Amino acid sequence: MEEMPAWLDWLRKPDLARGGRERLHGVPAVRRVKNYAAFSGYVYEYLFEGYRDKPACREYIFSVSGDRKSWSVFRVRIAATSTQAWECDRAIVLGDRERYALAKLALFSTFDERTNPAQIRGSLEVTPAMATDLLEKLDL
Repeated sequence: MEEMPAWLDWLRKPDLARGGRERLHGVPAVRRVKNYAAFSGYVYEYLFEGYRDKPACREYIFSVSGDRKSWSVFRVRIAATSTQAWECDRAIVLGDRERYALAKLALFSTFDERTNPAQIRGSLEVTPAMATDLLEKLDL
């Protein structure tokens, strides 16, 4: 395949795996901008970029915007220990879809809890208590 000219760089999908980072898995074939109306009154836009498995957790990567102009990367980290108690109590092992749903609910929770888009930066570590609360919403 021929290399794309530099002046067409804006057409490329952002590759968050560049710069020595591990390759992302679950990258959507077509990126779709989705919206979420938060309790704060802001309407956020977000894109799912993919996930990567770390030694102690799975990290879900989202691009988020609160103003449709500036975008930032937000990571939701779900450690195996975060869901372990919930899985043991119900004798259920969460699959990839359920873990992704948990990551999205954690993202939505962040949108709801923070008062403005400037606070949506960095990452969120899902705690066992948070995982239990969010998984109850999924009705598994």
